[in-house]
Amino acid sequence: MVEVTIIILIIVFLIGLAIAYIIGVKAGAFRKHKEWEQILMPEHRKDARMRSRSVIGGQFAENLAPFLPNFKYLPTECKFLGKPIDLIVFKGMDEKDINEIVFLEVKRGNAKLNSQERKLKETIEKKRVRWEEYRIPEELTKKNFDVDKILDDNGK
Repeated sequence: MVEVTIIILIIVFLIGLAIAYIIGVKAGAFRKHKEWEQILMPEHRKDARMRSRSVIGGQFAENLAPFLPNFKYLPTECKFLGKPIDLIVFKGMDEKDINEIVFLEVKRGNAKLNSQERKLKETIEKKRVRWEEYRIPEELTKKNFDVDKILDDNGK
C-alpha cells in the first residue's frame, strides 16, 4: 500500500512538474512577445517607415526629374519605365526626327547604381542593344477569333 502511495505521489509530482514547465514556457513566450511589442517592434516600424519614405521619395523624384531645373532633355521626349531603368529619352521625338535614345537612371544624394542597373549600363556601353519587331499573329487580329484553338496550336 505504501509503495502504491509513493508511486501515485511521484506521478502527481511529475504531472505537476510538467504543468509548471508548460506554464513557464508560455509565460516566457508571453514576456518575450510583450518585449517585442513594446521595445523592438516600434524600432522596426520606424526603420520600415524611413525606408518606405525613402523609396517613395525616390520614385517621386524619378517621375519629377524631367521637370526639374538643369534637366537636359525635354520632358515630352522622356518615357518613364521605373524598372530596370528610370527613363528612356527619345531625343528629337518632338520634331518627329528621333536621332538618339538615352537610357537614363535618376539618383539623388549619393545613391549608387544597384547590381542590375550596373549590368544594364555595361550592356548598353558594350552596344549589346538591338531592334526587334514582334508581329501579332493574323488570327488574333480577326474579329471573333478562337482563343482556345490558338493556344492549342502553340502547345499550351
